[in-house]
Formats: sequence, C-alpha cells, structure tokens
Amino acid sequence: MIVANSQSLQQKPLSFDEFLTHYGDDNRYELIDGEVFDLEPTGLHEEIVAFMTAKICVQIDRIGLSWFVLQRGLLRPSNTGMTAFRPDVAVIDRNEPIQEPLWSDQSILTLGSSIKFVAEVVSSNWQNDYARKVEDYAVLEIPEYWIADYAGLGGTRHIGKPKQPTLSICTLANGEYEIQQFRGNQTLVSLTFPDLKLTAEQVLRAGR
Repeated sequence: MIVANSQSLQQKPLSFDEFLTHYGDDNRYELIDGEVFDLEPTGLHEEIVAFMTAKICVQIDRIGLSWFVLQRGLLRPSNTGMTAFRPDVAVIDRNEPIQEPLWSDQSILTLGSSIKFVAEVVSSNWQNDYARKVEDYAVLEIPEYWIADYAGLGGTRHIGKPKQPTLSICTLANGEYEIQQFRGNQTLVSLTFPDLKLTAEQVLRAGR
C-alpha cells in the first residue's frame, strides 16, 4: 500500500480509478491531485466527528429538512480527475443525489449542489483543510464549511499566534468564503443551523 503523508511520499500519482481500486473501501484515505493522504483519525478526532454529527442530526430532524449526514463518503469534484475528498461530515440534500452519476452504485458525490454543509477535523495534513479545501469547496459552492482544529495544528497565518484550538466557520459569499474563528466559550454562529447552540470548546472537546 503506497501512502503519502507528512512523513512519506508515494512513488507515482494515482488516477481516481486507481485510488478506488486500492483505497475505495478504506475510509482512512483521500486523494488530492493524484497524491494519497492518510487522514490519521485519532480517537479524539473521531469523537469530535461523532459529536458534530449528533448535534447536526438533531437540528435536521427538528427543522424537518430532507437532509441527511454522510460520513466518509467520497466527493470527487467534476472539474478535476485526480482528486477525491473524504469529508469528515457532509450534510446532503436527499433530493439532489438523483442527479449524481455515481451515487446509485457507490457513495460518491460529484456536484456541490448536493452538499449543504461540510466539516473537517484537522490532522497533521492541515494544509489541505485550510488551503486546498477552502478553495475547492468554495468553487463547488458548498454554503458552509467548518474546520475543527482541536490541537491548534494550523499555520499561524490561519489561526494566529500563539496557536490554540480554533474552530473556523467558512460561509460562502459571492463565490468565496468569509471566515470567522471561534475559541473557548465563544458561541458558534452558523447560517445553515442558526439554532445550533454550541461553543467552540464544546465541539473541539467533543462535549467533554
């Protein structure tokens, strides 16, 4: 198994089909420009994903939206052939996947219109979450993107100095994300889920 992360380099770029063959059934990996990245899901990483998912599901049910939470499905942007993101949390409109060419056979999305909300929990490959995905998720016109950096791993240009646990909420406006940062006991502000009453610390500590 050839994997690229912050410590090792793979031998050659993989196509999307090659990635599916070798890693399609393994939720640990995603493909960016032909390079395979290990998502490094630690225990707390998975707790935060589960916490966000539970809180968001309550909101979806309360409002009565025809949405559901997809965990670890693949997002293959239609404008690139060698990338397949695997968001930690993605909120999908049930009415949209019918337009998706790969959905009926595999848990793969290609259209940003299918996705109403996405969240990533930061690992050592933080550059992808703060740079590449901010750009690509905006191009896909995903309305809201959360970056949960529970260990303060992001660069100082993204989370400031001194580095500390930060939850960044990116809201789409005129084709680009406007980014607000929340820390400690600051209450999160979500346009997608305006009644979601959570602090940054609650999310970054998975409700502990």
